[in-house]
Amino acid sequence: MIGIPGKVVFGDGDELSLPNMVNIRQKFNDAKVDDIPTTIAHEFQRSDAQSAIKPGMKVAVGVGSRGIRNLQIIVASVIDELKRLGAEPFIVPAMGSHGGATAEGQIHVLETYGITEGSVGAKIKASMETVLIGQLEEISIHCDQYAFAADAIVLINRVKPHTDFKGDIESGLSKMAVIGLGKHRGASLWHRQGFDQFKRVIPAAAEIVFEKAPIALGVAVVENAYDETAHIEVLPTASILTEEKRLLKLAKSLMPRLLIDSIDVLIVDEIGKDISGAGMDPNITGRTVSGLNGGFSAPPIQKIVVRDLTKKTAGNACGLGVADIITRRLLDKIDFPTTYANTITSTVLDGAKIPVIMNSDWDAIALALKTCYRIQPEKAKIVRIKNTLELEEIQVSVPCLSALSMSENIDVLSAPYSLQFDPEGNLKAEDLL
Repeated sequence: MIGIPGKVVFGDGDELSLPNMVNIRQKFNDAKVDDIPTTIAHEFQRSDAQSAIKPGMKVAVGVGSRGIRNLQIIVASVIDELKRLGAEPFIVPAMGSHGGATAEGQIHVLETYGITEGSVGAKIKASMETVLIGQLEEISIHCDQYAFAADAIVLINRVKPHTDFKGDIESGLSKMAVIGLGKHRGASLWHRQGFDQFKRVIPAAAEIVFEKAPIALGVAVVENAYDETAHIEVLPTASILTEEKRLLKLAKSLMPRLLIDSIDVLIVDEIGKDISGAGMDPNITGRTVSGLNGGFSAPPIQKIVVRDLTKKTAGNACGLGVADIITRRLLDKIDFPTTYANTITSTVLDGAKIPVIMNSDWDAIALALKTCYRIQPEKAKIVRIKNTLELEEIQVSVPCLSALSMSENIDVLSAPYSLQFDPEGNLKAEDLL
């Protein structure tokens, strides 16, 4: 296919034009925590943390690899509260095989989120070595060696819908206890069981970890549709499994979504591990690398185009395989060793498969339209988002408006306009989200 901005000629001689676009605002629940340090201090008091954390205790604070909003402030506030109780806290990366499955790589992941000794007031102790602490159905349960040797462990994680399975407990404190603290060895063992087993084995294995490892508290974070901190709760170990179910329901109720009944082409400007463990969230797109699509509510989408990787993902392109078309720009940024280490650990290789590659944005979008079923390109429902976290202000094609006109959760922000491309066929800077 040979393309020039404004017109693409395919092998069959057909020419194609894009429909005009408009900017819209999707409106969601925007409740958020305004004062994070004060909220965490209150939660430490409410949860009776002093009964679990005693003066002089060496406390391992488990921090993961997800792009949690305000993570540095949350971690620093937890460290401050532990010090107030007389403890001696330190950070351990609780992120399974992420960071290239190396201690140095995991420290670097924390640094990209602003987690350093200077920023949070605690040293980072990173190792890929683990201690065998138990078994579930002949599957070994591992725990980070530094965390297990501590007097107490405090886990900090976001509770949210998982990107590959559905259950009463998905992403959160329990999964961090089993897989995050399990490091590369533990993560590999559990992922080999298959995502279809996670809703059963994660809670069961977490119960063993909570019994065998010195886990004292969990700090659960829930975010709203605007990627802001909506809720923080400190949980004693004994209540984590029960309360995490409630918090997951809250997280699901606050999630953003695409308020459109069906989409022909979804253009995603960027994907990355800082956006979702799956690169782009299947709870938004409806596409999982595991193939376990049941329970993921999203509008039907014919084709997905991905333009780029985020800077913070550092070349980790996990989840790319669910896209239909990507740009060469994106391909050239992939760090294959990191992507493959993460993907192989998960055992779901589809996430690292390479979609059709096009040289420019224009060619990628045009190919997506050309290969959609039962549409005329100028009447196509096109939706463009920056990423699956930022869904407030997005672009939609004019044909989408008729279905959105009656919604009180949609504001139209602009008159119709055409997307502008540079001579190389890439979107101009003024058209970037």
